[in-house]
Amino acid sequence: MEAREEIKKLRENTGMNRKEFCEYFEIPYMTETDWELGKRRVPKFLLRLMTYNVKMEKLADKRSEDERAYGKE
Repeated sequence: MEAREEIKKLRENTGMNRKEFCEYFEIPYMTETDWELGKRRVPKFLLRLMTYNVKMEKLADKRSEDERAYGKE
């Protein structure tokens, strides 16, 4: 999969629109748009870091939900 497809898929998996995604990661809107359109290349290391961040936050959110469900908070 190309990096432009990966960044779009990552954004869509977060449930964020482009504006929200850019604000969250502090990326200029046009930069992210250019990445998705293939006009610019997203650095691979940055894509890996963003993917890691999203995965870890989902895990953290899941863990918090589990703790609340089992009264461990």
